[in-house]
Amino acid sequence: MTKTNLQPHIRCGVEDSAPYAILPGDPKRVDRIKEYLTNVTEIAFNREYKSIRGCYKGVPIIAVSTGIGGASIGIAVEELHNIGVQTMIRIGSCGALQPEIKLGDLILINGAVRDDGASKTYIDAIYPAIPDTELLFCTIEAAKEQKYAYHVGRARSHDSFYTDREEQIDGYWASNGILGSDMETAALFVVGALRGVRTASILNTVVESNGGLEDGISNYVEGEHLTRLGEEHEILTALEAIIKINNKKVV
Repeated sequence: MTKTNLQPHIRCGVEDSAPYAILPGDPKRVDRIKEYLTNVTEIAFNREYKSIRGCYKGVPIIAVSTGIGGASIGIAVEELHNIGVQTMIRIGSCGALQPEIKLGDLILINGAVRDDGASKTYIDAIYPAIPDTELLFCTIEAAKEQKYAYHVGRARSHDSFYTDREEQIDGYWASNGILGSDMETAALFVVGALRGVRTASILNTVVESNGGLEDGISNYVEGEHLTRLGEEHEILTALEAIIKINNKKVV
């Protein structure tokens, strides 16, 4: 079947669309989202973009992986917007920058430092990277109702794990109140805002701020359990937030 307005990278058309999208980075996380949906259809898997469509509590949702980095998620936001998606929630992983944030804790982002390149190609760096307020509130309500461990605050989005100054950079942003680091949230917020798309970002903590190699090895099994639990929590928080925003009839 020929698809209407088939997008070149995500390989989705209008027929595949839904009002709401969940955007994991890792394509494998799409399979985990699938476990919570009914009437699932597998759409495409091209490059880093793996997609499915299904329903959660009767509400249609599309899930599309975005790969790593702002440029990649920017393409996903643009192409999903082109086929009619109006609300997008990122579920990703992050490294914590504050000691009170533990493995598996969620960080609900209320603003992002634009230390990436992708968002700056769209608009001046003084333009804010912030989520949709109503959608952020829905993620907070969902996490609170589920009694998940969560924190609300700012993140830093960056472009590399492997500069020669990582420890110094992390220390600087930690001392200025940033909760954690990822690579996609700033681009999601900026591109989404410019295209009139509601966005939010939920991050699962997979590295603690003081996590050393020795501790990491000794706590490997427990840590793997906690981060996997955090992944489950972020998926369910995103799904429940979609139900909340849908019930408000704000799409």
